[in-house]
Amino acid sequence: MPQPQGAELEKVRARREELRQRYLRPAGERPATPVRGVHHLALICRDVEETIQFYQEFLGFPLVELVENRDYAGSSHFFFDIGGKNMLGFFDFPGHDHPAWQETIGGVQHLALSIPQQQYDAARKKFDETGFEYLGPDRGVEESMYFRDPNGVGLELYREDLGEFDGHHLID
Repeated sequence: MPQPQGAELEKVRARREELRQRYLRPAGERPATPVRGVHHLALICRDVEETIQFYQEFLGFPLVELVENRDYAGSSHFFFDIGGKNMLGFFDFPGHDHPAWQETIGGVQHLALSIPQQQYDAARKKFDETGFEYLGPDRGVEESMYFRDPNGVGLELYREDLGEFDGHHLID
């Protein structure tokens, strides 16, 4: 996708700074969030078994539940433990033809998962040994590896701790 350049890029950057000044409050002035955290992120998959094999067998995220979706007969709803009492959920919709993944407004660009250095190194080794395609560490980001699951969902294994971004502690 074409990136803004020249005057257009400067306008985008000026707008971002305007938004930062208007809405980003200093840490001591921010209200407490009213939620406890992400219970689960629910995504759509093409194939239940392929998705389970990828997340549990390849990435090591334990499958913790597999039930029928209460809103769509025959559809499966299943969850993986992604740490911190957070879950990654999936639905399938048998009989529904889903288009291929594409980056679009309202879509998931990627899900960044905090991972310790030892696990990051193990994942990278496994990816290299199996020929699994990924990007990183590159693009000026030494802490990340980016890849897509069998459904096209973008994932990032990110070596920073939860609540941190780009070396800065954002959330206590």
